Amino acid sequence: MEPKEFLKRFLNYCLTEKGLSLNSVKSYENDLKGFLRYLEEEKASLFHCEKKDILQYLLNLKEKGYSNSSLARILSSLKQFFRFLVFEFKIDRDPTEGIKSPKLWVRLPKALNIEDVKKLLSVILESKYFLRDITMLELMYASGLRVSELVGLKIRDINFEAGFVRVKGKGEKERVVPIARRSLERIKRYMTELRPKLLKNKASDYLFLNNRGEPLTRQRFWQNLKKMGALAGVSVSPHMIRHSFATHLLEGGADLRSLQKMLGHSDISTTQIYTKVSMDRLRREYLKHHPRAK
Repeated sequence: MEPKEFLKRFLNYCLTEKGLSLNSVKSYENDLKGFLRYLEEEKASLFHCEKKDILQYLLNLKEKGYSNSSLARILSSLKQFFRFLVFEFKIDRDPTEGIKSPKLWVRLPKALNIEDVKKLLSVILESKYFLRDITMLELMYASGLRVSELVGLKIRDINFEAGFVRVKGKGEKERVVPIARRSLERIKRYMTELRPKLLKNKASDYLFLNNRGEPLTRQRFWQNLKKMGALAGVSVSPHMIRHSFATHLLEGGADLRSLQKMLGHSDISTTQIYTKVSMDRLRREYLKHHPRAK
């Protein structure tokens, strides 16, 4: 069987057996196709790869200007693929074993301070869709949703009595996140006053709709958020709202495990980044205000 056939089997395995999202599988496909092209150019065999071949490939990409984060992702794709080949008994050993990921610079997520969040939530935009947009912003900050999760919400996902939302995150994994009372009130008002007008006698399971009664896109919400940010004098993105949710919860005393569940992180090390954000803020406040800090 040709390498490309094994790649197809691996991608299908990721999609059906591992339950990965289409975006994740597409990322694997792009990374691995690039590696297979490299092997063809070098007249090398996928099934006789050695560690030095993998390292040389990564070095070539580094020289082309690939960032450490991109190299780390590509190496992760290669590791998964070669483990699959071992599992399929196509190769005896994994040539990526023992290769450490390029050391990544820790990119701390940018979070708004509480005052900026208050400014955002206080804006009034001259738009007939403003009630929808401010409701989405309120819900994103109240529950830490990703923008894809926000626009994908359906009415049945909201439990108004218990006060939580059921979210489908990365890899179709479900989680349950609490919703603040204010956010629930906003949703109820939007569903009563604006959503029926957007539907225009149509039917839709989706909560947030555009002016044609169809689900609002991520791009449109981002554009609307930027308008609200400009009006409030705050530079903002959907990711920053989610990061603000996490940072403010942690600073308020939430424990990491609870935060991990609410954010939908599979690995708690991802959640631990917010501990660093909080400590950096604490240090800045100390240096700014303590008389003996300088």
